Amino acid sequence: MRRTVFALCGLLSAGVFSQPASAQSPYRYGGSQQYYSGLYGGQAQYAYGGQAQYAYAGHAQGGYYGVERPQAAPIPRQLVDFPERFAPGTVVISTEQRRLYYVNRRGEAIQYAVGVGRPGFEWSGTKTITTKREWPDWRPPAEMLQRRPDLPRYMPGGIENPLGARAMYLGGTLYRIHGSNEPETIGQAVSSGCIRMTNEDVVDLYERVKLGTRVVVLR
Repeated sequence: MRRTVFALCGLLSAGVFSQPASAQSPYRYGGSQQYYSGLYGGQAQYAYGGQAQYAYAGHAQGGYYGVERPQAAPIPRQLVDFPERFAPGTVVISTEQRRLYYVNRRGEAIQYAVGVGRPGFEWSGTKTITTKREWPDWRPPAEMLQRRPDLPRYMPGGIENPLGARAMYLGGTLYRIHGSNEPETIGQAVSSGCIRMTNEDVVDLYERVKLGTRVVVLR
């Protein structure tokens, strides 16, 4: 079901995006229901209500990983009305409401749930996507290693990698929109400033955005 997002003036003055309505199905695009199957070469399964699990076969580094891990019930992505000021192809992120919007066309966007920076690591501004990576490797930056010297200095891409299945790098910063090996954190403020998505959602977004895509981050 489609919902209306508050007017842009409200967004910029209060940083408020409307909360997602409960949905009967995982995905609704203009009233047509779409389920992901064959995701990562496997079958994606979703359970809503109670304890849910994702079970899928993930592709990384030329191999396949069979994974089944419990997590909180996922928040479905859905098509919503959106301020017409934002041009099609723009990504808009509300860190307060923990939602990412991909503007599909004037007045319409696909809404995704995201994890955002924890207190002290919030940020806002406009960036562009400068690099895209599938199953990226991970090297914690020096600032993170100072806070967490126990972290590995390098981790190859794969299902246990904290960057997940896809990563989109924002300008010349250390920030990324990326997947996660902790899907239970989606919808929370726990990162060091990166925007986290479920692997299912980040793959969907990755296929839509191009290099040079404008990304607007609102507090």
